[in-house]
Amino acid sequence: MKTIHRLLVMVAILPFFMACDMHEENMHIPDYTVDIATVQNPDSGANFFFKLDDNKLMFVQDCNFVGYTPKDGQRIIATYSILSDKRATHLYDYDVFLNDVYTVLTKGIFNVTKATQDSIGNDSVTINDMWIGSDYLNVDFSYPGYNKTHYINLVNDTSKVFTDSKIHLFFRHNSNSDTPVYFKRGIASFNLKSLQTGAASKILNLVIHVNLPNQAAEKTLNLSYDFSSALPALAPAKYPKFIPQAYN
Repeated sequence: MKTIHRLLVMVAILPFFMACDMHEENMHIPDYTVDIATVQNPDSGANFFFKLDDNKLMFVQDCNFVGYTPKDGQRIIATYSILSDKRATHLYDYDVFLNDVYTVLTKGIFNVTKATQDSIGNDSVTINDMWIGSDYLNVDFSYPGYNKTHYINLVNDTSKVFTDSKIHLFFRHNSNSDTPVYFKRGIASFNLKSLQTGAASKILNLVIHVNLPNQAAEKTLNLSYDFSSALPALAPAKYPKFIPQAYN
């Protein structure tokens, strides 16, 4: 699945409040970019950085919101406009105006046990796109539901044995017995850094298992996780609009 990076900041969503100043002259900046990024805000400050998956570091100088401070390490989809070029400082790349932001579900890899096998769920889910960027496996997914919170996880199941020298992980969905009324869509990012421990190679071959709708058996998606370079391979940056839904 190569045509990825497709999610735009959500339109119908509870307001996000960013901890930065709002100036009237910046309210309608016409030229903007939409990217997935990781927040850098270790001190939970009122202003913060975010790093794109191509390693560009952006400082949020101004934005459309007040009162929200994103967590350090949080993945976001940011709609931003460049205000000034700071590359000459060798400290960061650009000052930006943050027009809008969507908080991406951000998790690590869940090590499943017999006790948690049932609660983790294995309900079917549609994979719209899947890609690796900046040490994260990013999944654009859809599912039918109504009014309950669905649970999304990337699972390591040591009870399953494979002999192909690849790392097998399971994208798991628990629908929480929700009624399938509406077609809903979301995005999640899973931190892959834990896979680097003891790795003989800096290029890891991943196999992602998923229970797709109307399929007799689990399907697998093959991805290469290369952490040897500071600049990971990126997919095209295209994000269609979608409606936010309840998942965790």
